[in-house]
Amino acid sequence: MDTFNHYLKYLSFSALLLISQAALAQDLVDYEFKGSQSLEQMQAEYGFLMQNGIEYYKIRYTTPDINGVPDTASGLLVLPVREAEFQYPLLCYMHGTVDSKQDVPSNLSGGWELAAVWGGLGFVTAAPDFLGLGESRGFHPYVHADTEASAGIDMLFAAKAFCEAEGPAINEQLFITGYSQGGHGAAAVHRELEANYADDFTVTASAPMSGPYSISGVTRAALLSEEPYFYQGYLAYTALSYNEAYGLFDSVEAYFKNPYAAPIQEFYDGAITLGTLNNTLIDLLTANEGAPISRYMLQDSLLTAVESGDPNHPIIQALADNDVYDWTPQSPTRLYYCTADDQVAFTNSILADSVMNANGAADVMAIDAGATLNHTACVQPATIAGALFFLGYRDLISDVADAGLANNIRAFPNPVDHTLHLQGLPPQAVLQLFHSNGQVVHQQAIRGSQVAIDMSAHPSGLYLLRVESTEGPFTLKVLHNGMQ
Repeated sequence: MDTFNHYLKYLSFSALLLISQAALAQDLVDYEFKGSQSLEQMQAEYGFLMQNGIEYYKIRYTTPDINGVPDTASGLLVLPVREAEFQYPLLCYMHGTVDSKQDVPSNLSGGWELAAVWGGLGFVTAAPDFLGLGESRGFHPYVHADTEASAGIDMLFAAKAFCEAEGPAINEQLFITGYSQGGHGAAAVHRELEANYADDFTVTASAPMSGPYSISGVTRAALLSEEPYFYQGYLAYTALSYNEAYGLFDSVEAYFKNPYAAPIQEFYDGAITLGTLNNTLIDLLTANEGAPISRYMLQDSLLTAVESGDPNHPIIQALADNDVYDWTPQSPTRLYYCTADDQVAFTNSILADSVMNANGAADVMAIDAGATLNHTACVQPATIAGALFFLGYRDLISDVADAGLANNIRAFPNPVDHTLHLQGLPPQAVLQLFHSNGQVVHQQAIRGSQVAIDMSAHPSGLYLLRVESTEGPFTLKVLHNGMQ
Protein backbone atom coordinates (compact mmCIF):
# COMPACT_ATOMS: atom_id res chain seq x y z
CA MET A 1 0.00 0.00 0.00
CA ASP A 2 1.41 3.40 -0.93
CA THR A 3 1.93 6.27 1.50
CA PHE A 4 -1.14 8.22 0.39
CA ASN A 5 -3.53 5.30 0.86
CA HIS A 6 -1.97 4.51 4.24
CA TYR A 7 -2.40 8.11 5.33
CA LEU A 8 -6.00 8.20 4.08
CA LYS A 9 -6.88 5.04 6.00
CA TYR A 10 -5.29 6.45 9.13
CA LEU A 11 -7.26 9.70 8.87
CA SER A 12 -10.49 7.83 8.21
CA PHE A 13 -9.95 5.59 11.21
CA SER A 14 -9.16 8.55 13.47
CA ALA A 15 -12.26 10.44 12.35
CA LEU A 16 -14.52 7.43 12.82
CA LEU A 17 -12.98 6.76 16.21
CA LEU A 18 -13.72 10.28 17.45
CA ILE A 19 -17.30 10.18 16.10
CA SER A 20 -17.96 6.75 17.59
CA GLN A 21 -16.54 7.68 20.98
CA ALA A 22 -18.75 10.76 21.15
CA ALA A 23 -21.83 8.71 20.27
CA LEU A 24 -21.16 5.69 22.47
CA ALA A 25 -19.53 7.05 25.63
CA GLN A 26 -21.07 5.91 28.93
CA ASP A 27 -23.12 3.15 27.27
CA LEU A 28 -23.09 0.32 29.80
CA VAL A 29 -24.71 -2.69 28.12
CA ASP A 30 -24.98 -5.16 31.01
CA TYR A 31 -23.05 -6.73 33.87
CA GLU A 32 -22.62 -10.08 35.62
CA PHE A 33 -21.56 -10.73 39.22
CA LYS A 34 -18.43 -12.90 39.20
CA GLY A 35 -17.54 -13.27 42.87
CA SER A 36 -16.19 -11.68 46.03
CA GLN A 37 -13.38 -11.94 48.56
CA SER A 38 -13.39 -10.82 52.18
CA LEU A 39 -10.79 -8.50 53.71
CA GLU A 40 -9.30 -11.49 55.53
CA GLN A 41 -8.99 -13.41 52.26
CA MET A 42 -7.40 -10.44 50.52
CA GLN A 43 -4.85 -9.91 53.28
CA ALA A 44 -4.02 -13.62 53.41
CA GLU A 45 -3.39 -13.65 49.65
CA TYR A 46 -1.92 -10.22 48.97
CA GLY A 47 -0.59 -8.90 52.27
CA PHE A 48 -1.25 -6.31 54.94
CA LEU A 49 -1.64 -3.36 52.54
CA MET A 50 -5.07 -4.68 51.58
CA GLN A 51 -7.67 -2.41 53.16
CA ASN A 52 -11.01 -3.97 52.26
CA GLY A 53 -12.77 -6.90 50.67
CA ILE A 54 -13.85 -6.81 47.04
CA GLU A 55 -16.68 -7.71 44.69
CA TYR A 56 -16.07 -8.14 40.99
CA TYR A 57 -18.28 -7.95 37.93
CA LYS A 58 -17.95 -8.67 34.25
CA ILE A 59 -19.32 -5.68 32.40
CA ARG A 60 -20.06 -5.13 28.73
CA TYR A 61 -19.97 -1.69 27.16
CA THR A 62 -19.96 -0.04 23.76
CA THR A 63 -16.81 1.23 22.08
CA PRO A 64 -15.60 1.62 18.47
CA ASP A 65 -13.70 -1.23 16.85
CA ILE A 66 -10.49 -0.86 14.83
CA ASN A 67 -12.51 0.60 11.92
CA GLY A 68 -14.55 2.96 14.08
CA VAL A 69 -17.68 0.76 13.86
CA PRO A 70 -19.66 0.33 17.10
CA ASP A 71 -18.77 -2.85 19.00
CA THR A 72 -19.53 -4.34 22.40
CA ALA A 73 -16.44 -4.86 24.55
CA SER A 74 -15.98 -6.47 27.95
CA GLY A 75 -13.94 -5.91 31.07
CA LEU A 76 -13.68 -6.59 34.79
CA LEU A 77 -14.95 -4.08 37.34
CA VAL A 78 -13.57 -4.57 40.87
CA LEU A 79 -15.36 -2.81 43.74
CA PRO A 80 -13.93 -2.23 47.23
CA VAL A 81 -16.29 -3.38 49.98
CA ARG A 82 -16.48 -2.06 53.55
CA GLU A 83 -19.21 -1.90 56.14
CA ALA A 84 -19.46 1.89 56.08
CA GLU A 85 -20.51 3.90 53.04
CA PHE A 86 -18.01 6.32 51.56
CA GLN A 87 -16.49 7.45 48.27
CA TYR A 88 -13.67 5.73 46.42
CA PRO A 89 -11.35 6.93 43.67
CA LEU A 90 -11.55 5.38 40.21
CA LEU A 91 -8.61 3.48 38.71
CA CYS A 92 -7.99 2.25 35.15
CA TYR A 93 -5.93 -0.95 35.06
CA MET A 94 -4.59 -2.02 31.65
CA HIS A 95 -3.59 -5.69 31.55
CA GLY A 96 -0.45 -7.15 30.01
CA THR A 97 -0.13 -9.41 26.98
CA VAL A 98 -2.47 -12.41 27.17
CA ASP A 99 -2.25 -15.82 25.53
CA SER A 100 -5.60 -16.02 23.73
CA LYS A 101 -8.92 -14.29 23.12
CA GLN A 102 -10.54 -15.58 26.33
CA ASP A 103 -7.47 -15.19 28.55
CA VAL A 104 -8.77 -11.87 29.91
CA PRO A 105 -9.64 -10.18 33.25
CA SER A 106 -13.43 -10.48 32.79
CA ASN A 107 -12.96 -14.27 32.69
CA LEU A 108 -10.85 -14.06 35.87
CA SER A 109 -7.76 -14.78 33.83
CA GLY A 110 -5.14 -12.74 32.00
CA GLY A 111 -3.64 -11.11 35.09
CA TRP A 112 -6.95 -10.25 36.73
CA GLU A 113 -5.28 -10.63 40.14
CA LEU A 114 -3.63 -7.22 39.75
CA ALA A 115 -7.05 -5.67 39.20
CA ALA A 116 -8.16 -7.41 42.42
CA VAL A 117 -5.17 -5.94 44.26
CA TRP A 118 -6.11 -2.40 43.23
CA GLY A 119 -9.66 -3.03 44.43
CA GLY A 120 -8.31 -4.31 47.73
CA LEU A 121 -6.30 -1.09 48.09
CA GLY A 122 -9.49 0.95 47.92
CA PHE A 123 -9.87 1.83 44.22
CA VAL A 124 -12.90 1.18 42.03
CA THR A 125 -10.93 -0.61 39.33
CA ALA A 126 -11.92 -0.74 35.67
CA ALA A 127 -9.91 -3.39 33.80
CA PRO A 128 -10.82 -3.52 30.09
CA ASP A 129 -10.24 -6.75 28.17
CA PHE A 130 -9.26 -4.64 25.07
CA LEU A 131 -10.63 -4.84 21.55
CA GLY A 132 -10.56 -8.26 19.88
CA LEU A 133 -10.36 -9.97 23.29
CA GLY A 134 -13.14 -11.19 25.53
CA GLU A 135 -16.54 -10.28 24.10
CA SER A 136 -15.50 -7.89 21.32
CA ARG A 137 -15.13 -9.10 17.75
CA GLY A 138 -12.16 -9.30 15.42
CA PHE A 139 -8.42 -9.66 15.87
CA HIS A 140 -6.85 -7.88 18.83
CA PRO A 141 -5.01 -4.67 17.79
CA TYR A 142 -1.96 -5.37 19.93
CA VAL A 143 -0.04 -2.33 21.27
CA HIS A 144 -2.24 -0.07 19.13
CA ALA A 145 -2.38 3.17 21.09
CA ASP A 146 -5.64 4.63 19.74
CA THR A 147 -7.79 1.59 20.46
CA GLU A 148 -6.12 0.89 23.80
CA ALA A 149 -7.09 4.44 24.75
CA SER A 150 -10.65 4.19 23.44
CA ALA A 151 -11.30 0.80 25.07
CA GLY A 152 -9.89 2.04 28.40
CA ILE A 153 -11.68 5.39 28.42
CA ASP A 154 -15.04 3.99 27.35
CA MET A 155 -14.79 1.42 30.14
CA LEU A 156 -14.18 4.26 32.59
CA PHE A 157 -17.42 5.85 31.40
CA ALA A 158 -19.17 2.49 31.80
CA ALA A 159 -17.72 2.07 35.31
CA LYS A 160 -19.02 5.50 36.29
CA ALA A 161 -22.46 4.56 34.93
CA PHE A 162 -22.41 1.31 36.92
CA CYS A 163 -21.47 3.09 40.14
CA GLU A 164 -24.14 5.75 39.63
CA ALA A 165 -26.75 3.01 39.31
CA GLU A 166 -25.48 0.38 41.75
CA GLY A 167 -22.78 2.02 43.91
CA PRO A 168 -20.39 2.45 45.50
CA ALA A 169 -19.99 6.21 45.33
CA ILE A 170 -16.86 7.45 43.60
CA ASN A 171 -15.02 10.72 44.04
CA GLU A 172 -13.37 12.89 41.37
CA GLN A 173 -9.97 11.19 41.47
CA LEU A 174 -8.66 8.94 38.69
CA PHE A 175 -5.51 6.81 38.70
CA ILE A 176 -4.06 4.95 35.70
CA THR A 177 -1.68 2.00 35.62
CA GLY A 178 -0.79 -1.13 33.71
CA TYR A 179 2.09 -3.54 33.19
CA SER A 180 3.93 -4.55 29.98
CA GLN A 181 1.44 -4.09 27.12
CA GLY A 182 -0.68 -2.53 29.84
CA GLY A 183 2.08 0.00 30.50
CA HIS A 184 1.83 1.08 26.86
CA GLY A 185 -1.96 1.15 27.21
CA ALA A 186 -1.82 3.16 30.44
CA ALA A 187 0.33 5.81 28.77
CA ALA A 188 -2.07 5.90 25.80
CA VAL A 189 -5.10 6.32 28.09
CA HIS A 190 -3.38 9.04 30.13
CA ARG A 191 -2.32 10.97 27.03
CA GLU A 192 -5.79 10.81 25.46
CA LEU A 193 -7.59 11.81 28.66
CA GLU A 194 -5.47 14.91 29.15
CA ALA A 195 -5.75 15.86 25.48
CA ASN A 196 -9.47 15.33 24.87
CA TYR A 197 -11.37 14.42 28.05
CA ALA A 198 -10.40 17.11 30.55
CA ASP A 199 -14.07 17.95 31.15
CA ASP A 200 -14.87 14.33 32.02
CA PHE A 201 -11.85 13.10 33.97
CA THR A 202 -8.93 14.61 35.85
CA VAL A 203 -5.96 12.27 36.13
CA THR A 204 -4.70 12.34 39.71
CA ALA A 205 -1.59 10.22 39.11
CA SER A 206 -0.33 7.66 36.61
CA ALA A 207 2.05 4.70 36.89
CA PRO A 208 2.79 2.89 33.62
CA MET A 209 5.05 -0.11 34.25
CA SER A 210 7.60 -1.87 32.01
CA GLY A 211 5.86 -0.80 28.81
CA PRO A 212 7.07 -0.64 25.17
CA TYR A 213 6.56 3.11 24.86
CA SER A 214 8.98 3.51 21.93
CA ILE A 215 7.64 1.32 19.12
CA SER A 216 9.44 3.16 16.32
CA GLY A 217 12.73 3.30 18.25
CA VAL A 218 13.40 0.62 20.83
CA THR A 219 11.02 -1.97 19.37
CA ARG A 220 12.25 -1.35 15.83
CA ALA A 221 15.81 -1.85 17.07
CA ALA A 222 14.78 -5.25 18.46
CA LEU A 223 13.59 -6.26 15.00
CA LEU A 224 16.94 -5.29 13.52
CA SER A 225 19.12 -6.75 16.25
CA GLU A 226 21.51 -9.63 15.75
CA GLU A 227 20.97 -10.63 19.39
CA PRO A 228 18.76 -13.62 20.29
CA TYR A 229 15.29 -12.71 21.56
CA PHE A 230 13.07 -15.30 23.17
CA TYR A 231 9.72 -13.55 22.73
CA GLN A 232 9.33 -13.64 18.95
CA GLY A 233 5.56 -13.92 19.26
CA TYR A 234 5.34 -10.29 20.39
CA LEU A 235 6.96 -9.00 17.21
CA ALA A 236 4.72 -11.12 14.96
CA TYR A 237 1.68 -10.00 16.98
CA THR A 238 2.63 -6.36 16.49
CA ALA A 239 2.97 -6.79 12.72
CA LEU A 240 -0.45 -8.46 12.48
CA SER A 241 -1.98 -5.75 14.65
CA TYR A 242 -0.67 -2.86 12.60
CA ASN A 243 -1.80 -4.56 9.41
CA GLU A 244 -5.31 -4.58 10.89
CA ALA A 245 -5.09 -0.86 11.57
CA TYR A 246 -3.19 0.37 8.51
CA GLY A 247 -3.52 -2.28 5.79
CA LEU A 248 0.21 -2.69 5.34
CA PHE A 249 0.30 -6.04 3.49
CA ASP A 250 -2.04 -8.40 1.63
CA SER A 251 -0.79 -11.66 3.12
CA VAL A 252 1.43 -12.87 5.93
CA GLU A 253 3.85 -14.28 3.34
CA ALA A 254 4.40 -10.77 1.98
CA TYR A 255 6.23 -9.84 5.19
CA PHE A 256 7.39 -13.11 6.75
CA LYS A 257 9.45 -15.85 5.14
CA ASN A 258 8.49 -19.49 5.24
CA PRO A 259 8.49 -21.55 7.39
CA TYR A 260 7.70 -18.69 9.82
CA ALA A 261 4.67 -17.38 7.94
CA ALA A 262 2.61 -20.55 8.47
CA PRO A 263 2.43 -20.49 12.32
CA ILE A 264 1.94 -16.69 12.25
CA GLN A 265 -1.06 -17.23 9.97
CA GLU A 266 -2.35 -19.95 12.34
CA PHE A 267 -2.14 -17.52 15.24
CA TYR A 268 -3.96 -14.84 13.23
CA ASP A 269 -6.72 -17.37 12.47
CA GLY A 270 -7.06 -18.25 16.16
CA ALA A 271 -5.89 -21.83 15.65
CA ILE A 272 -2.97 -21.55 18.11
CA THR A 273 -2.23 -19.43 21.17
CA LEU A 274 0.45 -16.76 21.47
CA GLY A 275 2.52 -19.07 23.67
CA THR A 276 2.43 -21.82 21.06
CA LEU A 277 3.35 -19.32 18.33
CA ASN A 278 6.28 -18.03 20.34
CA ASN A 279 7.67 -21.50 21.06
CA THR A 280 7.23 -22.54 17.43
CA LEU A 281 9.05 -19.49 16.09
CA ILE A 282 11.91 -19.92 18.55
CA ASP A 283 12.29 -23.60 17.59
CA LEU A 284 12.22 -22.80 13.86
CA LEU A 285 14.70 -19.94 14.12
CA THR A 286 17.06 -21.98 16.28
CA ALA A 287 16.92 -24.94 13.88
CA ASN A 288 17.33 -22.84 10.74
CA GLU A 289 19.51 -19.94 11.86
CA GLY A 290 21.20 -21.18 15.02
CA ALA A 291 19.45 -18.67 17.32
CA PRO A 292 16.07 -16.92 17.69
CA ILE A 293 17.00 -13.69 15.89
CA SER A 294 13.98 -11.74 14.64
CA ARG A 295 15.38 -10.28 11.42
CA TYR A 296 15.77 -13.74 9.90
CA MET A 297 11.96 -14.12 9.80
CA LEU A 298 11.44 -11.00 7.70
CA GLN A 299 11.14 -10.79 3.94
CA ASP A 300 13.89 -8.69 2.41
CA SER A 301 11.41 -5.94 1.48
CA LEU A 302 10.22 -5.62 5.07
CA LEU A 303 13.74 -5.71 6.46
CA THR A 304 14.81 -2.97 4.05
CA ALA A 305 11.84 -0.81 5.05
CA VAL A 306 12.46 -1.24 8.76
CA GLU A 307 16.18 -0.55 8.37
CA SER A 308 15.59 2.58 6.29
CA GLY A 309 13.79 4.48 9.02
CA ASP A 310 12.18 6.56 6.24
CA PRO A 311 9.55 8.68 8.03
CA ASN A 312 7.40 8.66 4.88
CA HIS A 313 7.28 4.88 4.61
CA PRO A 314 3.91 3.40 5.75
CA ILE A 315 5.61 0.89 8.04
CA ILE A 316 7.67 3.53 9.82
CA GLN A 317 4.59 5.76 10.05
CA ALA A 318 2.61 2.91 11.63
CA LEU A 319 5.33 2.34 14.21
CA ALA A 320 5.59 6.05 15.02
CA ASP A 321 1.79 6.39 15.28
CA ASN A 322 1.96 4.07 18.28
CA ASP A 323 4.80 5.68 20.21
CA VAL A 324 3.49 6.93 23.55
CA TYR A 325 6.52 8.67 25.04
CA ASP A 326 6.73 12.04 23.24
CA TRP A 327 4.10 14.08 25.07
CA THR A 328 3.81 16.12 28.26
CA PRO A 329 1.93 14.56 31.20
CA GLN A 330 0.27 17.17 33.37
CA SER A 331 -0.28 14.79 36.29
CA PRO A 332 2.33 13.11 38.53
CA THR A 333 3.69 10.12 36.63
CA ARG A 334 6.03 7.30 37.61
CA LEU A 335 7.49 4.96 35.00
CA TYR A 336 8.49 1.79 36.84
CA TYR A 337 10.88 -0.66 35.17
CA CYS A 338 13.59 -3.25 35.91
CA THR A 339 17.00 -2.95 34.27
CA ALA A 340 17.34 -6.70 33.65
CA ASP A 341 13.97 -6.93 31.86
CA ASP A 342 14.30 -9.68 29.23
CA GLN A 343 11.05 -8.95 27.38
CA VAL A 344 10.60 -5.16 27.23
CA ALA A 345 13.83 -3.15 27.15
CA PHE A 346 14.14 -0.85 30.16
CA THR A 347 15.38 1.89 27.82
CA ASN A 348 11.72 2.46 26.89
CA SER A 349 11.20 3.97 30.35
CA ILE A 350 14.46 5.92 30.35
CA LEU A 351 13.63 7.46 26.97
CA ALA A 352 10.09 8.34 28.06
CA ASP A 353 11.38 9.99 31.23
CA SER A 354 13.93 12.02 29.27
CA VAL A 355 11.57 13.21 26.54
CA MET A 356 8.63 13.95 28.84
CA ASN A 357 10.80 16.04 31.14
CA ALA A 358 12.39 17.81 28.18
CA ASN A 359 8.86 18.62 26.99
CA GLY A 360 8.19 20.33 30.32
CA ALA A 361 6.26 17.68 32.28
CA ALA A 362 5.53 18.81 35.82
CA ASP A 363 6.36 15.59 37.70
CA VAL A 364 7.64 12.58 35.74
CA MET A 365 10.22 10.11 37.00
CA ALA A 366 11.46 6.73 35.77
CA ILE A 367 12.21 4.41 38.70
CA ASP A 368 14.10 1.12 38.67
CA ALA A 369 12.05 -1.34 40.72
CA GLY A 370 14.80 -3.97 40.67
CA ALA A 371 18.07 -3.78 38.77
CA THR A 372 18.56 -7.57 38.63
CA LEU A 373 14.94 -8.58 37.99
CA ASN A 374 13.56 -9.88 34.71
CA HIS A 375 10.17 -8.95 33.24
CA THR A 376 8.16 -11.47 35.26
CA ALA A 377 9.96 -10.86 38.56
CA CYS A 378 9.54 -7.11 38.14
CA VAL A 379 5.75 -7.26 38.45
CA GLN A 380 5.58 -7.45 42.25
CA PRO A 381 8.03 -4.70 43.26
CA ALA A 382 6.78 -2.39 40.52
CA THR A 383 3.18 -2.87 41.64
CA ILE A 384 4.05 -2.32 45.30
CA ALA A 385 5.95 0.85 44.43
CA GLY A 386 3.06 2.05 42.28
CA ALA A 387 0.57 1.31 45.04
CA LEU A 388 2.51 3.35 47.57
CA PHE A 389 2.85 6.16 45.04
CA PHE A 390 -0.92 6.18 44.47
CA LEU A 391 -1.77 5.91 48.16
CA GLY A 392 0.19 9.10 48.70
CA TYR A 393 -2.31 10.94 46.48
CA ARG A 394 -5.50 9.03 47.17
CA ASP A 395 -8.34 10.83 48.94
CA LEU A 396 -10.63 8.41 50.71
CA ILE A 397 -13.49 9.13 53.08
CA SER A 398 -12.61 6.91 56.00
CA ASP A 399 -14.78 4.38 57.75
CA VAL A 400 -15.51 4.62 61.48
CA ALA A 401 -12.21 3.14 62.62
CA ASP A 402 -10.16 5.25 60.25
CA ALA A 403 -12.06 8.37 61.18
CA GLY A 404 -11.27 7.83 64.86
CA LEU A 405 -7.58 7.45 64.14
CA ALA A 406 -7.60 10.44 61.83
CA ASN A 407 -9.12 12.58 64.57
CA ASN A 408 -6.59 11.42 67.18
CA ILE A 409 -3.27 11.22 65.32
CA ARG A 410 -1.27 14.41 64.83
CA ALA A 411 1.76 14.58 62.54
CA PHE A 412 3.77 17.79 62.63
CA PRO A 413 5.42 19.73 61.18
CA ASN A 414 4.14 18.80 57.73
CA PRO A 415 5.98 19.68 55.50
CA VAL A 416 8.91 18.57 57.62
CA ASP A 417 12.57 19.67 57.42
CA HIS A 418 14.24 17.53 60.09
CA THR A 419 12.10 15.69 62.66
CA LEU A 420 8.55 14.43 62.18
CA HIS A 421 6.58 14.21 65.44
CA LEU A 422 3.59 11.90 65.85
CA GLN A 423 1.12 12.11 68.73
CA GLY A 424 -2.11 10.33 69.61
CA LEU A 425 -0.96 6.97 68.29
CA PRO A 426 -3.02 3.88 69.21
CA PRO A 427 -1.47 1.24 71.51
CA GLN A 428 0.52 -1.65 70.03
CA ALA A 429 0.67 -0.14 66.58
CA VAL A 430 3.15 -0.74 63.77
CA LEU A 431 4.42 2.29 61.88
CA GLN A 432 5.92 2.28 58.39
CA LEU A 433 7.17 5.22 56.34
CA PHE A 434 7.40 4.77 52.56
CA HIS A 435 9.09 6.99 50.02
CA SER A 436 6.97 7.65 46.92
CA ASN A 437 9.26 5.30 44.95
CA GLY A 438 8.01 2.43 47.13
CA GLN A 439 11.03 2.05 49.42
CA VAL A 440 10.38 1.49 53.14
CA VAL A 441 12.65 4.06 54.83
CA HIS A 442 11.50 3.61 58.43
CA GLN A 443 9.47 1.09 60.40
CA GLN A 444 8.98 0.37 64.10
CA ALA A 445 6.62 -1.10 66.64
CA ILE A 446 5.02 1.59 68.83
CA ARG A 447 4.45 1.07 72.52
CA GLY A 448 3.52 4.61 73.57
CA SER A 449 1.25 7.28 72.09
CA GLN A 450 3.97 9.41 70.51
CA VAL A 451 7.15 9.03 68.48
CA ALA A 452 9.68 11.21 66.66
CA ILE A 453 11.17 10.22 63.30
CA ASP A 454 14.46 11.70 62.15
CA MET A 455 13.99 12.58 58.47
CA SER A 456 17.39 14.19 57.94
CA ALA A 457 18.97 11.07 56.45
CA HIS A 458 16.23 10.66 53.85
CA PRO A 459 15.97 12.50 50.52
CA SER A 460 13.39 15.23 50.07
CA GLY A 461 10.10 14.29 48.45
CA LEU A 462 6.68 12.84 49.13
CA TYR A 463 6.29 10.07 51.73
CA LEU A 464 3.42 7.90 52.87
CA LEU A 465 3.05 7.24 56.58
CA ARG A 466 1.04 4.14 57.45
CA VAL A 467 -0.05 3.05 60.93
CA GLU A 468 -1.52 -0.41 61.49
CA SER A 469 -3.32 -1.22 64.72
CA THR A 470 -6.29 -3.10 66.13
CA GLU A 471 -8.30 0.09 65.62
CA GLY A 472 -7.73 -0.05 61.86
CA PRO A 473 -5.28 1.38 59.34
CA PHE A 474 -4.31 5.02 59.02
CA THR A 475 -2.41 6.66 56.15
CA LEU A 476 -1.04 10.16 55.81
CA LYS A 477 0.95 12.00 53.15
CA VAL A 478 4.13 13.64 54.46
CA LEU A 479 6.20 16.14 52.47
CA HIS A 480 9.89 16.22 53.34
CA ASN A 481 11.62 19.45 52.32
CA GLY A 482 15.10 18.30 53.28
CA MET A 483 17.53 20.23 55.44
CA GLN A 484 17.43 23.98 54.89
